[in-house]
Amino acid sequence: MSDDKLVAPELASIEIKGITRHAFMMRSAVAAGSVYGLSTVGPFVGRALAQGGGGDVDILNFALTLEYLEAAFYTQAVKDTQGLGSETKTLAETLRDNETEHVKALTATIKDLGGKPVAAPGVDFGKAFASEKSFLKTAQTFEDLGVSAYNGAAPQIRSKEVLGAAGSIVQVEARHAAAIRFLRGQPITASAFDKPLEKQAVLDAAMPFIKG
Repeated sequence: MSDDKLVAPELASIEIKGITRHAFMMRSAVAAGSVYGLSTVGPFVGRALAQGGGGDVDILNFALTLEYLEAAFYTQAVKDTQGLGSETKTLAETLRDNETEHVKALTATIKDLGGKPVAAPGVDFGKAFASEKSFLKTAQTFEDLGVSAYNGAAPQIRSKEVLGAAGSIVQVEARHAAAIRFLRGQPITASAFDKPLEKQAVLDAAMPFIKG
């Protein structure tokens, strides 16, 4: 599929290297967002987690994989992005710190539940750090991906405490997305509600973009 036919071509350049089911699911979610748009990711994640039947620890490890990606993205951005303005760099540093805290919180929660946290996958963010413009564009798609993925996972969570913790994280991810849109001069939200797009063919369409 050519880039001009992708809804979010900047996502297609992101490579996630991991052999765990959670890293595979995250690669699939990123690819699905590239093909059909980020509104597809929530339903896709919900179906995938429901089919897996792994319980709350499995869901938290999926979320942990996402937070690893975001923490790595902002950590690298602060070091590698050329020509970040002071306001953008300050935001990137704040988001890096937030995502790092999310990683720590999810890791601790998984251990408290008697589970084993997944290892961080390898990542390649393509040309996301070529300029401030490309960084902000990719950051927006990443934060939108995070919100949609958490929304898709939430119905599968059994524990009220875990659901509350996930809810507190997704609210912060949504604030991240709004802050990035503000810097890009865009409306902070496209509509009053996220509009999921149900497509059974998402995974088949996403497979060509899944690396490893």
